[in-house]
Amino acid sequence: MAGVRHAVLWVPDWPIVAAGMEGSCDPATPCAVHDGRGLLVASSSARAAGVRTGMRRRQAQRACPEIALLAADEERDARAFEAVVQAVEGVVAFPVVLRPGLLLVDSAGPVRHHGSEEVLAAGLVGAVAAESGSESYVGIADGLLGAVMAARGGVIVPEGGSPDYLAPHSVDTLRHAAYTKAARAEVQGLVEVLVQLGLTRLGHLAALPLPDVAGRFGALGIRAHALARGEAVPTAPGARPVGAVVVSRELDPPLERSDAAAFAARTLAEELATRLRGRACGKLRVTARTTDGTELSRLWTIEGPLSASEATDRVRWQLDGWLSGRSGRPPSAPLHGLELVAEEVRGAGSASDPLWGRAGAGELAARRAMVRLQGMLGVDGVARPVLEGGRDPRTRVRMVTSGDEETPRRRTDAPWPGRLPSPSPSTVYDEPRAAELTDEAGRAVVVDARGGISASPAWVAAGESRRAVVAWAGPWPISERWWDAPRRAAWLQVTAEEGPSLLLSCAGGTWQVEGAYD
Repeated sequence: MAGVRHAVLWVPDWPIVAAGMEGSCDPATPCAVHDGRGLLVASSSARAAGVRTGMRRRQAQRACPEIALLAADEERDARAFEAVVQAVEGVVAFPVVLRPGLLLVDSAGPVRHHGSEEVLAAGLVGAVAAESGSESYVGIADGLLGAVMAARGGVIVPEGGSPDYLAPHSVDTLRHAAYTKAARAEVQGLVEVLVQLGLTRLGHLAALPLPDVAGRFGALGIRAHALARGEAVPTAPGARPVGAVVVSRELDPPLERSDAAAFAARTLAEELATRLRGRACGKLRVTARTTDGTELSRLWTIEGPLSASEATDRVRWQLDGWLSGRSGRPPSAPLHGLELVAEEVRGAGSASDPLWGRAGAGELAARRAMVRLQGMLGVDGVARPVLEGGRDPRTRVRMVTSGDEETPRRRTDAPWPGRLPSPSPSTVYDEPRAAELTDEAGRAVVVDARGGISASPAWVAAGESRRAVVAWAGPWPISERWWDAPRRAAWLQVTAEEGPSLLLSCAGGTWQVEGAYD
């Protein structure tokens, strides 16, 4: 696998840069990141004051009393690195994240497209600086380790020159090609043994016969030998932060009016859509914080790529609902912070229509109509039915605000013993309607605790109409939730001489019309 050219982009001191991007520190001031055992990385000003990686916190504070110490946060590092990954994707396709702060690109295709390795390197550095404001370096060489070390020097190693370029480097350099804690621990153990054997430089390791290295160190030694010789080795993608993209803004002065909130929502939504670069996200979380510490949050379900206008509409509607009190959760104080989180982020291609069964024009028009109606009626003004598990038609359908999570809360494939038989009524009334059910003698028909009916129904009265019953079925008693809020009722189907058949329920000796079979 020799001769494979790689380009590696490296952002120095990435944990410090990531913390600065999220407002946790100022990278221009003395600061460092630690993992509880020692410092992992220090800013340039901290290093100038004598702070070094590996130091204990007290040692670092003794060397630089004004240093700001931050706890290591791998999620923060990966989350912030998304801006760099997006910038690189604007120049080359399919970059591999080795770890936050380090990207690998197979340079053969991009070099043919851009014309030369120098132009490719300049394009990558410029794109990262324009998109994220981060300083980066690009190195190009044969093999993985050669490209990584070239990036740390910002050089382009001539083709075939990686072995000579790597030879004077310490064998400790092998740790730069280990991207997990387990891999780094293995490499550290290997390095200690190599140093004890007098093999202190990569050139010493590369000069050994491969069978001897394999017999002594196994697979780990074989990989280290290939790295030292500037050969290509398999690489596994690291943690690509595809889970969420976050944008936030402090509102100064705090907002109490929906028109001012709409302007803030638009600018923040445009920023989010720009960072997504047309990729799809499964959900959009809108969070507003008030001056008294209250937090209001709502999750929207998104279908397909999230455009700036679509994000703006949803945020604007939600803020308007909060500020007007229509959402039922009016803020207790003015809004001073707004955060948008695009969750379940994935490539835009993953949300494209399938070859068969794609959404038709009618379905797309219906979706657009629902979005427009939400704009006129408010966020909660448009609802969709969701079929759920249950024993009667009323509990088997739940109305969900359009855009909310539509996953059933109760399994539809569960047995549900005692549920009403099919078919279900075609119409279920929003509110049950009062009814009377009597026998031939005019006595009220009742259902006892065991589900027995007192007499055959002869007449059913609902509203002002009273009709003779020509057929009936049931009753079906239902007893649920005895441990919490007991619900006991009996259901009966009746067919009268005129009009549709009815579904009746009896609870506490009172009959109601639940629905109709049209």
